[in-house]
Amino acid sequence: MLAARITATPDAPALADEGGVLTWAHLGERVNRWRALLASTGVSSGDAVALMLGNRREALEALLACLHAGITVVPVNWHLTAPEVAYLLTDADTRLLVVDPPRAEVGAKAAADAGTVTALVTGDEVAYGLAAVEPLLAAIDPSAAPAEQECGQLMIYTSGTTGRPKGVLNGLFVTGAPWARATRLLEYATGTLGVPTDGRVLLVGPWYHSAQLFFALLPLLNGATLVVRERFDPAGMLSTMDAERITECHLVPTQFVRLLRLDPAVRAGFSGASLRRIWHGGGPCPPDVKRRMIEWWGPVLVEYYAATEGGVVTLIDSADWLTHPGSVGRAVPPNRILVVDDDGRELGPYQPGRIFIRRPGRGFRYHNAAEKTRAAHLAPGVFTYGEMGHLDDDGYLYLTGRAQNMIVSGGVNVYPAEIEQVLLQHPDVRDAVVLGVPDEEYGERVAAVVEWEPGGRQLPWSALDAHCRQHLAGFKVPRCWRSVDAIPREPTGKLRLDQLRTLCGDDRWER
Repeated sequence: MLAARITATPDAPALADEGGVLTWAHLGERVNRWRALLASTGVSSGDAVALMLGNRREALEALLACLHAGITVVPVNWHLTAPEVAYLLTDADTRLLVVDPPRAEVGAKAAADAGTVTALVTGDEVAYGLAAVEPLLAAIDPSAAPAEQECGQLMIYTSGTTGRPKGVLNGLFVTGAPWARATRLLEYATGTLGVPTDGRVLLVGPWYHSAQLFFALLPLLNGATLVVRERFDPAGMLSTMDAERITECHLVPTQFVRLLRLDPAVRAGFSGASLRRIWHGGGPCPPDVKRRMIEWWGPVLVEYYAATEGGVVTLIDSADWLTHPGSVGRAVPPNRILVVDDDGRELGPYQPGRIFIRRPGRGFRYHNAAEKTRAAHLAPGVFTYGEMGHLDDDGYLYLTGRAQNMIVSGGVNVYPAEIEQVLLQHPDVRDAVVLGVPDEEYGERVAAVVEWEPGGRQLPWSALDAHCRQHLAGFKVPRCWRSVDAIPREPTGKLRLDQLRTLCGDDRWER
C-alpha cells in the first residue's frame, strides 16, 4: 500500500510527531524493519498482536507492519489496568504485546498474567524485564523484509462501558483478503467520505479509538501527511493547526465545547485558513455548539453516524446541517436505514424506534460472543448500533439516544440525549449525564448528574430545573440531581456508565 507513494515522492513528509518527521522512504524502511522483527518473534499471518502505544510514530509503524504481514492488530486503550489488559490479551489469543515506556509496567504485568504473551517495549532501554525495540530494529536489514503478504485486519475492542469489552471484527481490513480489497475501500473513502489524497491530517485523539484510527490511517494510506500529537490541548491544537497548515482533522463534540470555552483572545488568534474538512462524531453534538463552531471555523464540519461495529452509515456537511439542524445526515451508499418498533416492523417518518442498517453482504461479528452478535442483527446484513431515533420525510436521520439507556417513566419513553443537550447549553454546566433511577410510583425517574464549570457557580437545582422547563416538556425535566467533581468518561468522550452508577449510588440523589 505504501509502495506507490515511496516510489513517487520518497523524500516528502509522510508521518510527523513531537519527535520528528519521517519521509515516505524512511517510513517504508521502518515498516520493513518492524515486519522482520515481528517474524523473528514467531508471529505469522493470522496471529494477533496487541499495541498499547500512545499517539506516536511507533504506533503507526507497528500497525502498518502488521497490516502488511497478514496479522490481526488489537489496539489497546492505554488507560486500562493490568488485569483489564490481560483480559484483552487472553480473549484475542494474542501472541505479542508492544508497549511504550509509560505503559511498560502495566504491559509487563498483563503479559505475565496472560501467560503465553511475549512483550516488547519501544525505545532503547529495557524496562520491567521487557526487551527494547530499537536495538532489535537497528540490527535488522530492512531490505530483507518478507515479501508482501495478504493484508491483516483490525480487531477493536468496545470500551465496555456497561460490561466486559468485546472485540469487533468489522471487515475494514480482512486477514487473508487481497490488498486490492483495501484499495477499493480507499477509493470508496475518497469518493464518499472525503478522505484526502493530499494535504496534512492531524491526529489528536487516542488512536486506539476506531474513528480516530479510521480518519488517520486511511488518509495516510491514501498519500496525505499525518501529523500526530500525543494528546488534545485546545489552545495547543489551534497553534498546531496553523503552524502545520492542517487541512483535515477528526474531533468529537466534547472537544468542540472546550474549544468554544477558550479565552476570546486565543480564539481570535486562530486563522484556520488551511482547513478543508473537520470530521466529527462520537456522540450527539448540541445544535448550539455546532452552530457556533460553524460560525467560527466556517462550513468545514462534516458529521457522520458510525460505530466500531460497522463503520460510517450517514454523512451531513455544514450547509446541509444548517437546514436540518440536529440531524446526523442521510445514508451513504450502499447503506439503507430502517427504523423499527419492538416487533421489528418498519416505521414511517417521524416515528421513533430502533435504528437498523441494511448493508448488502456486510455485517460484523463480536469475537467470542456469538449471542451478542445475533442480538445485534435483525437479519443477515441488517444490524443495529443500539441507537434510537427517527427519519424525516427526506431521509435525514435524527438520534434520540441509546436503546439500552432509554428511560421509561410512568409508561412514557424519555430519551436522555435530548435532556443532556439542554443542560449543556447552560453556561455553568461543563458536563451532564441523564439516566433513570428506580421509583416505586413511576418505575423510573429522570435523574441528572452535573459537572460544574471549574471555578464557576454551583447553582441551586431549582435554577437548572427552571432552565430545563424553558426547553423541555415537564415529564422530561429531571426530578433527581447529583453533582460530581468529574463525570467518568473514556478519553474519546464515551461515558463510563458503570463507574457513574457506582459513583452516584441509589441513595445520594437530591430532589
